[in-house]
Amino acid sequence: MKQSIRGRLSFIIIFCAVVAVLLSALIVNKTITDTFNKYMENIQTQRNERLVQYFQQVYKSDGGWNLTSGEEMMHEAYMSNYCLSLLDENKKVVWEMNHEDIKSKNYMTMNGTQETGVYMTSTFDINVNNKTVGYIIIGQYSPILLSQEDISFKTQINKSIVFSGVLTLLIVSVISLILSKQFSEPIKEVSKTSVSLSKGNYNSRSNIKSNIEEITNLTESINDLGEKLNSQDLLRKRLISDISHEIRTPLNILQNNLEAMIDGIIPVTTDKLNNLNDEVIRFGKLLNNLNVLKQIESNEIALKLGLVNIEELLSNIINDFYIAADEKNIKLIMNKQENKSFIVLGDYDKLKQVFINLISNSIKFNNINGTVWINISSDIKSVKIKIKDNGIGIKKEDLPYIFERMYRGDKSRQKIEGSGIGLTLVKKILTLHSGTIDVESKENKGTVFTVCINKKD
Repeated sequence: MKQSIRGRLSFIIIFCAVVAVLLSALIVNKTITDTFNKYMENIQTQRNERLVQYFQQVYKSDGGWNLTSGEEMMHEAYMSNYCLSLLDENKKVVWEMNHEDIKSKNYMTMNGTQETGVYMTSTFDINVNNKTVGYIIIGQYSPILLSQEDISFKTQINKSIVFSGVLTLLIVSVISLILSKQFSEPIKEVSKTSVSLSKGNYNSRSNIKSNIEEITNLTESINDLGEKLNSQDLLRKRLISDISHEIRTPLNILQNNLEAMIDGIIPVTTDKLNNLNDEVIRFGKLLNNLNVLKQIESNEIALKLGLVNIEELLSNIINDFYIAADEKNIKLIMNKQENKSFIVLGDYDKLKQVFINLISNSIKFNNINGTVWINISSDIKSVKIKIKDNGIGIKKEDLPYIFERMYRGDKSRQKIEGSGIGLTLVKKILTLHSGTIDVESKENKGTVFTVCINKKD
């Protein structure tokens, strides 16, 4: 049977409280009983010693025993619920009390009930001048003699324990309801939000406040998850739209021009055919990039690992880009840390594709007369490459998504030709190499990509 967290939490707290109260009550009751019994034993021991001393004094003062020796103690004994018998040195009775006279006045507690108990006696020697001159027999109806006042005292103690236990349970029950509500309400709210998110309502958020750190973290995490799911949903929709647009554009150009040529509206010339071929090539590149991305994401591509000299790799790429850079009068400047090794373990072709995409973007999204800096540094574990430009930059709100497929947030960047999956490929390839890539950018100030690749083992 399913149970709410509040009900379960309340049950656990109350159950623990009941167990704790019962154990406490038992321990307190046993402790009080043992202490009280020890106290009564001590009283009886002192009483016995006092009686022996008393009869010693009686013997000394009377010079022997007679029928009236110590009779005045009989009244005290009767009132205190014990019985006395005085014997001489030959153990002949001088005088004695009948224990039946005190039977109805004696009680003992046994298993929580009041019983008369078994009549028990103890014999003590009466010594005078190191000589035994008689014996005193002290009898009672239990090892520990309890008067009605003693029974009442213990009963009152037990009632107090029961009352305090019931009061404690009531207080704990109220506190458990309050505490369980403090825990259950935010968790219930977060649960509702998570269920709503699972049903596709990515705008659901939990607004409940709590001063409990773990619950606050849970609430913030579920809200953050909602934000990311919402963003991913928007990206997914945008991805479908962008792919459709990227595919439709070259197809429309091809279709319109071919129909115009077929209808004789425009002449079939080499230039026109070359333009159409360029669109076919662009369309092919897009499909090829999507296929490469699919292979990387499905782990269908095996890296051809070898030793790669990053300095040499970048030099070759920069040489290939000089013409494209000259067209926009952009300077390509490479700086390297002196006396350092830049050899890493990786797939040469895949790493080349990474830096082609990054340097290509730095030129593509740069301003005329701009500059691209490629800086290489190295430490014991890795090689770090910074590719910096002073171009149009990336908006702050677009930075978290630039590695998503087809993401081209800034409209000024959308005007520039591209498939929108280049940076996605870069990220995936570096991940396969256990490398990292970070980006810093300010709009109209420029962008810095920092790539870190582990060195050879």
